[in-house]
Amino acid sequence: MQQLLEDVAALAKKAALAAGALIAHSRQTGDLHQQYKGQQELVTSADLAADKLIINLITSHYPEHRILSEETYTDKSQIQNLDEPLWIIDPIDGTVNYAHGHFMVAVSIAFAIAGEVKVGIVYNPFLKEMYSVIKTQGSFLNGEKLEVSHQTELKKALIATGFPYDKATVPDIMARTEKVLMNCQDIRRLGSAAMDICWVACGRLDGYFESLSPWDFAAARLVALEAGARCGHFKPVPDGTSACIHCDDILIASPEIYDALDRILS
Repeated sequence: MQQLLEDVAALAKKAALAAGALIAHSRQTGDLHQQYKGQQELVTSADLAADKLIINLITSHYPEHRILSEETYTDKSQIQNLDEPLWIIDPIDGTVNYAHGHFMVAVSIAFAIAGEVKVGIVYNPFLKEMYSVIKTQGSFLNGEKLEVSHQTELKKALIATGFPYDKATVPDIMARTEKVLMNCQDIRRLGSAAMDICWVACGRLDGYFESLSPWDFAAARLVALEAGARCGHFKPVPDGTSACIHCDDILIASPEIYDALDRILS
């Protein structure tokens, strides 16, 4: 198993670097076409090309492994079985940022087996930041070990969140966000869940909450967990659902302020 995880991590890094180069080049050259999924969710030609590149690399090495990806293999029911190998891919987390020339963008690749996520790679090609983790071995940023901020006071904490494409849930989200804002130092909305969570891991943020899709957070959550973050949910996880991949009501924070945030959000 350990050799498999090391090999998977090496391949995921290779795929993330290649996809990162592709999306950076596409934006630099202006070779970028935009369309919408479901009339509201932005997707670019670079999302599709990077997704294809990553999947081709994985299938050339592990043709028997399952794949869940935002753009190609989108069947989320696959997360109900993490016992058999499953790759979870977001070729561009932060597509709106990407299309608008912002730098908070990430390639996210996770690998689950034996019931949980075991490997995570998050790469920002514009900041040249590679976050990597193998479960129980710690998490790293460009080879340097990560640790959360250990902020002890919520009133001094910087918290991040995000907002969905589906605007129907915005009123509830804004009510929760207001409660957090009234009790913390400030709130950030940076536009990439994977980067937000990795920034909790490296202490640039103290906490994060949002409801997401599996590909948005599977890799970053493990990065944060191995850096000392407490990872959970501010509403109960449904029976039979693995907490490590449950998408709704996610809360990730430095452990010293986790309970205080949980009380406010729940």
